[in-house]
Amino acid sequence: MKVLRGLSGSIAAGLVVLACVVVGAAMIGARRGFPGPGAESVGWHIAIAAIAVAAQVYSDRNRGAAIFVVAVFVLGAATLLLWTQWWI
Repeated sequence: MKVLRGLSGSIAAGLVVLACVVVGAAMIGARRGFPGPGAESVGWHIAIAAIAVAAQVYSDRNRGAAIFVVAVFVLGAATLLLWTQWWI
């Protein structure tokens, strides 16, 4: 279960980094006058990253089936974000 918790933690951390990159791109785009990610995309990235981190904290503080459920949830949240904001 440590491997599963580590994997979901890595995904949650990656979502935080991705959210920071999107926020930075939006700020640079606004300052330099070129189109960057819109407010909707920034909001989605921040919301999913916050949800994934909160779920990971819950997983780190609990044992048993909660670890598996949270790992699947974090993976699903990351998949949803990447599918809706990057691939479509």
